[in-house]
Amino acid sequence: MLNSQVVDSKPFGMPENTNQRQFAVDIVSKLRAAGYTALFAGGCVRDSMLGRPSKDYDVATTALPEQVRTLFGHRKTLAVGASFGVIVVIGPPDIGHVEVATFRTEGPYLDGRRPESVQFCTPEEDAHRRDFTINGMFIDPISNQVLDYVGGQADLTAKIIRAIGDPHDRVREDKLRMLRAVRFSATLGFSLDPTTADAVREMSAQLIVVSAERIAQELKKMLVDAHRRQAIDLLELVHLRHIILPELDSLVDHPGWQQMLKRLEFLPAPSFELAFSALMLSVPAASVNEVCRRLKLSNDETDRIVWLIAHQSDLDDASKLSLAELKRCLGHPYHHDLLELLRASRTAVGGSLESVRFCERFLERTPAAEINPPPLVTGDDLVALGMRPGPKFKTILDSIRVAQLNLEISTREEGIALAMAASAQ
Repeated sequence: MLNSQVVDSKPFGMPENTNQRQFAVDIVSKLRAAGYTALFAGGCVRDSMLGRPSKDYDVATTALPEQVRTLFGHRKTLAVGASFGVIVVIGPPDIGHVEVATFRTEGPYLDGRRPESVQFCTPEEDAHRRDFTINGMFIDPISNQVLDYVGGQADLTAKIIRAIGDPHDRVREDKLRMLRAVRFSATLGFSLDPTTADAVREMSAQLIVVSAERIAQELKKMLVDAHRRQAIDLLELVHLRHIILPELDSLVDHPGWQQMLKRLEFLPAPSFELAFSALMLSVPAASVNEVCRRLKLSNDETDRIVWLIAHQSDLDDASKLSLAELKRCLGHPYHHDLLELLRASRTAVGGSLESVRFCERFLERTPAAEINPPPLVTGDDLVALGMRPGPKFKTILDSIRVAQLNLEISTREEGIALAMAASAQ
């Protein structure tokens, strides 16, 4: 099965076996025992050669989809992509599933997202339809030997992201590959091949045919990675940033652009919501809400991002806030992100971190039950007192809450008295 293009991958350093990897190896072994060729393919090959753990293991085989289902059983497989030669083999709950794909070539991508048809083929033909050389290799998981038809090993050694064949053709097939080129380059710390970069730059406007969900997924992977600054910088260099986030156009060629990049860099292991807030900090909250909707982010993601941007300045002079103002901010579920955002923003411009430290000291010495205690008086209490819900209703509740947080009142009776006095005015 293996030929002269096979090279021992051990010098790159193989990661330790995991249960998921062993499950995938068992799948390869069973396919081979049935007379089929079977190899690991794609990202798990790249990761193993870099000595990195893989999140997923994909198997490529000469077995046809129905043959895979027959071999592993219909109850233990899912025909999620059978028309494209892909069958999912179901693993134990603690291991997950493994995709098993028949070696294939693909017809034209008329919509710039998916092929109109596929034809089953040899491993070499399959390798040439993939996106980048570092993702176009196969590995024999039994012998740890690599099958490389596209120069992926050389590019791994040189730390280069290069499209397989003509990059214009690869982008025409799937426009999302433009974003993937940026992501792989940034997250792996590799350079982007100039010819590939030129193709992305020339075709960047065509990214609009890709669904918002797929764009957001790539953006999330970039922003939670330690190399998020490099990713955004590269998006700008290949003209993709303007297509995804035109709201940042005014920052380019201004000091605010470099400040934004530094702010991203100074975030330690942020969530996507925090990193995206740092990226969009100069954009009004209402506009950011529209961006989140455009990218089809979840309601929870949108709420968190918009809140962080709307309240970005709340703790700028924390020591000058009233006790109630400080508690309301630090009692909010997103206050940790707000403090990290403030820390990164101040660090990016060489500013003082005293407000951050003040808040941290306050959180350390103040019990959570004191920062955000149950309200002394509720709306039901006001209704029981004969008050009608309305604009004044909320004003009264807010005034009682502020008095409680300021330690001016501490009992329900005091709250009721304050409500009665306010309603009489």
